[in-house]
Amino acid sequence: MFNDIGPLELVTLIVLAVLVFGPDKLPKVIQDVTRTIRKIREFSESAKNDIREELGPEFKDFEFEDLNPKTFIRKQLDNEDLGLKEIRNGFDLKKEMAEVTDAVHSRDSDTSSASSAGSAGSSGGRIDMTKKPETSAPDDRPPFDADAT
Repeated sequence: MFNDIGPLELVTLIVLAVLVFGPDKLPKVIQDVTRTIRKIREFSESAKNDIREELGPEFKDFEFEDLNPKTFIRKQLDNEDLGLKEIRNGFDLKKEMAEVTDAVHSRDSDTSSASSAGSAGSSGGRIDMTKKPETSAPDDRPPFDADAT
């Protein structure tokens, strides 16, 4: 509950409590606070038990912590029935990227050698992306598209 409070902050809180409530009233205030926290916890547990009873026996293993979206998604992704762990373990991003890079480099060298050896018509209908497009005459205007403006 107080995991993020350091020792200096705890000492500061104790000193403030002694100054605000006084050394004679402080034990009674601490008892009242602990009694209130205990009652809130009992009320919460009884409400949880009432909800579980109303849901019926099919929800006997229902946990309210599962309603937290992070917990719900984590629990669903760790589910063995879906087989997501095998998919996650079978997918190696570095290996996939290396294969794609090799494929691109081999295709690039294939197209450059094919274009230098023959004409564009003999490349099997492929478009050479490394070729620069033909430049048009300076007074030719591109077609006007009214919808694009």
